[in-house]
Amino acid sequence: MQILNNSLLNNELIQEVNDSVVKDLPEKVIQFGQGNFMRGYIDWMIDEMNKQGLFNGKVVVVQPRSQGPTIPLLNEQDGLYTLILRGIQQNSVVDKHEIITSISRGLNAINEWDEVLKVAESEELEFVFSNTTEAGIAYVKEDFNIGEPPSSYPGKLTAFLYHRFSTFNGSDNKGLIIVPCELVEDNGQKLMEIVRQKIADWKLPSEFAEWVEKHNYFCHTLVDRIVTGFPKDDLEYFHQLLGYKDNFLTIGEPYHLFAIDADEIVREKLPLDKAGINVKWGDITPYREIKVRLLNGPHTLMFAVGYLAGVDTVQEVMQDEELLAFVERGFTEILPVVDGSEEEKNEFAKNVKERFLNPFTKHYLTDIGLNSINKFKTRLLPVIHRYLEQQGSLPSGICFSFAALLHYYRPIRVEEQYLIGNRDGQEYKIQEDEKVLKLFLQEWEKVAHHQKTVRDFVVTILAEEEIWGEDLNKIQDLVETITFYVQEIMANGMRMTVRNYLK
Repeated sequence: MQILNNSLLNNELIQEVNDSVVKDLPEKVIQFGQGNFMRGYIDWMIDEMNKQGLFNGKVVVVQPRSQGPTIPLLNEQDGLYTLILRGIQQNSVVDKHEIITSISRGLNAINEWDEVLKVAESEELEFVFSNTTEAGIAYVKEDFNIGEPPSSYPGKLTAFLYHRFSTFNGSDNKGLIIVPCELVEDNGQKLMEIVRQKIADWKLPSEFAEWVEKHNYFCHTLVDRIVTGFPKDDLEYFHQLLGYKDNFLTIGEPYHLFAIDADEIVREKLPLDKAGINVKWGDITPYREIKVRLLNGPHTLMFAVGYLAGVDTVQEVMQDEELLAFVERGFTEILPVVDGSEEEKNEFAKNVKERFLNPFTKHYLTDIGLNSINKFKTRLLPVIHRYLEQQGSLPSGICFSFAALLHYYRPIRVEEQYLIGNRDGQEYKIQEDEKVLKLFLQEWEKVAHHQKTVRDFVVTILAEEEIWGEDLNKIQDLVETITFYVQEIMANGMRMTVRNYLK
C-alpha cells in the first residue's frame, strides 16, 4: 500500500485508502516487550493469521521497564507500523513491505500499571507473549505491593496472573497460555519456576498457586529471525518509498522459524501453520541447540570484536577480510561441540553465513550488544566448557571475543541508565542489567586509577557467580588467557590485536 501524502502513519491515514485494513478485533494477547524483534516476529505472525481470519485478535504491548517515549509514539500511530522484509530466500530476492495492524495499543508498566492490570480482567484475553532479553527470565528478590509493578518480568507476570485469578475467583477457564520468546533454554519451565518462587516469597494463597499450575500453560519456545529494526541511516529513503512517515519502521529478513513445545489446545488457539508460518510443534531441543550455537553464538562472538575494530554491521564484518577470518575461526571452534549430524550442522552454518551477508540488512553490532553479558553466558560459555572437555584446551577465538566483550563494557561515563563507551572518539551506549553495569563501572574505575591490575579486574569479573552461574576462575587457564587479550586490546587497539591473533 502506498499512500503518498507524507503524513504520519495512523488509522485515519490508511482508512483514507482502504477502510477494511484496520479491523476492530478483541485484545487476545498481552505482550511484555516492545522491541523491534517482537514487531518483526510475533506481531507479524499474528497479523498474518488475522488477515486470513484464523486468529482474530489484537495485541496490547507493554513496555516493562523504562519510561522512554516508545509507548506514546506507538499510540500516536494507533499501534500501526510498517514491516519491510528483505533478503534472499530460495535463491530469489525478496523485497516487500506491509503495514502491520495487529497491535491495538501500548502501555507503560511503570506509570500505567493500573491499565496493565485492567487487561488481566478481560474475558477475551488468552495469551501472554514476552521478549525481555535473556536476562528477563531470572529470579530477582523483590517486594510485592498490590497496585504497584514489581521490577522483574516474572514478578510482573505473577502479579498480573494474581489479579486475573482474583478478578475471576479462580475460574478454571480463565487461565492463560504463556509463550516466552526469550532465548533461554527451557524458557517456559524456568519462567514457571520463578513464578512459583514469587508466589512463595509473597505468601500468596495456595489456591492461586494451584490455579497457576492447573489452568495456565507455560510453553517452551525457540525463535529465529534476524530483525534489524529501525533503519535510522536510510529513513528518508524509506519515507519517500512508502509515502508516509513511520517512527516504527521495522526491517527483518524473510527467513523465520518458530519452534513451540505445546499441546493440541495451544495449536488450535494459535494456528500458525495454517497461516503459512514456519512453525515446528513438539520437542524444540534439536532446533535450539543448532540455532543458539551457530546463529546467536557467532553474533555474540563478532559484535564487540567487529565494532571495536571499526565496523558497524554484521555485513561489514563478513566483508572485512580480517574480521571474516576471525569469525570463520570461531565457527571452527563452535561446530565440533554442537550436537547434531555433521551434514545438518554444516548446512545450517552455510545458511547462517548467507544470512549474515544479506545485502539489504543493516544489523548493527551495537544492537547485538544489548544485554550481551547474559547472551555470552547462554550462547558461548557452554562452548568453552565443551571445547575444553573435548579438545583439552581453550577455544582461542571465543576467549578473544570474551576479552573484547569485557573491553566493550569499559565506560567513559554514566548517562541515565546506561554506561557510555568510546570507540576512537565515537560514543556508544552500553545497556545491561543495573547490577552488571555497576560492577563494570566500579571495576574499570579501579583499573583507571591503578587500584587494580587488569588481571585483578578479570579475576573479579569472572568470579561473579550471580552473573555467570559459576566461578569462571576455576576454568583452566581462562584468567590468564582473557587477561592477555584484554591487555593486548588496551595496548594496541582492536584492529591490530585481531591482526596479531590471526598470525
